[in-house]
Amino acid sequence: MGMTEQSEDYGVVAMVGNPLSDKGRGARIGKRVHALLSEAGERHGFRVIDLTGNSFNDSLANVRRRSDDYDHLVVVGGDGMVALGANAVGSSGKTLGIVATGSGNDFARGLKLPVNRIETAVEGIVGAIVRGTHIDVDMGHVTALAGAVATDPTMGEELPAMPGQTAGEPAFDRYYAGMLSCGLDASINDRANHSRLPGGSLRYFAAVLAEVTHLRRYGYHVKATLADGRIEEYDLISPMLTVANSRHIGGGLEVSPYSRFDDGLLDLVWIDHMPGPLEIADAISKGYNGKLLGSRVFGWKRVRGVEISRAGEGDEPPVLMADGEYIGRLPVAVRSCGRALRVLAPPAVACLQGREHGEEQVLAMLRRDGRDPVTGLFDDDRR
Repeated sequence: MGMTEQSEDYGVVAMVGNPLSDKGRGARIGKRVHALLSEAGERHGFRVIDLTGNSFNDSLANVRRRSDDYDHLVVVGGDGMVALGANAVGSSGKTLGIVATGSGNDFARGLKLPVNRIETAVEGIVGAIVRGTHIDVDMGHVTALAGAVATDPTMGEELPAMPGQTAGEPAFDRYYAGMLSCGLDASINDRANHSRLPGGSLRYFAAVLAEVTHLRRYGYHVKATLADGRIEEYDLISPMLTVANSRHIGGGLEVSPYSRFDDGLLDLVWIDHMPGPLEIADAISKGYNGKLLGSRVFGWKRVRGVEISRAGEGDEPPVLMADGEYIGRLPVAVRSCGRALRVLAPPAVACLQGREHGEEQVLAMLRRDGRDPVTGLFDDDRR
């Protein structure tokens, strides 16, 4: 938790909404948030500017181009908008406010921020600005290696090289706040994005059921730098590979229950073998109670960074997704950026950080599940 001295001038708050989301609902919510922030600004002494663009890339370009014009950035929407904010103000010292109104809201959920409560979220952001309270959290950073192809963040279509892109410049270079999905979880997210079912969690759960009935054997080559600095390199044939910074995905599914926001590490989670129907049912039943990695279907390791490329065997992995937004195809390098994102949080929420889901609590979960915190192996599998 960070504190700054109060001042009569709280600077400028930039806001970015998602007007294209949910058949115009995003635009209405954006207007409501702008009005609430502007009213608060008149009372407390800050100005509000709206930098919402016509697309994800347009909005991101706006907030980057005008970075000298604001002190705080507020994003309105789901995890994709959090990713936009992370890429706009990550590692800059500027603070990010989150009004979580999307279909998943997993990053906000993990930080105990209000979800789908607009007025409460804005009140918390204003209180954090006035009181000077924030949380410094980790981010993931994914960079395309030679041969990678970028995709449109909304539709997932492959993009040509950008005008002016120089030889050797990566096809994409992105921060993410929650999850980098490289396999089954990306396919599930893609299916949920195109679903017509109401409600984000329902769309995601239906997508889970549909995708697990025809698992693919994706081929990955992994070069991981472990938490202790050792390097492991191997081929992995698996339906799923995830590089997680946060715990949740898809509106509350805990794919990476051991993840912490402030440990300077990422969690590598994968399906260890092609599971049978009973193993799949068991894994799904544990997905919403924090016990997923107690299942032997899954492998897990803590890493400082990892390079992932296409293996010689196995199916080609799908388009990678970061925080639910398409980014591109392998190969990539991923690293942890320790406490590089400064999130506005009211004092009551900021004080909870480190007390809930801290190191002691995660170690207790590992003991419960019978995993070694260093190797990631189950206790009775260690040699």
